[in-house]
Amino acid sequence: MSHSWINLLGWTATAVFVGSYFFSRPSILRAVQMCGAVLWITYGVLIGASPVIVANALVFTAAAWTAFRAAPPPSSGEARTRADATAGI
Repeated sequence: MSHSWINLLGWTATAVFVGSYFFSRPSILRAVQMCGAVLWITYGVLIGASPVIVANALVFTAAAWTAFRAAPPPSSGEARTRADATAGI
């Protein structure tokens, strides 16, 4: 891969990661952070920078952990309210 493509990957990873902070929903923020971390890990592998790889593996793990950890199930009243709101009731 050429040097310019590797630089473009690094800048794309930067843009994705910084852009993630503009999302108000935590689940979307974390999903975009995970995508950014994957881009950074790929960049780190291509340039042979283990600190970049390890740091972003930790970012990916933390984002995935907080995004996918078990949330308490909604009560039946909350589920009905959400269903009614979705249906326009």
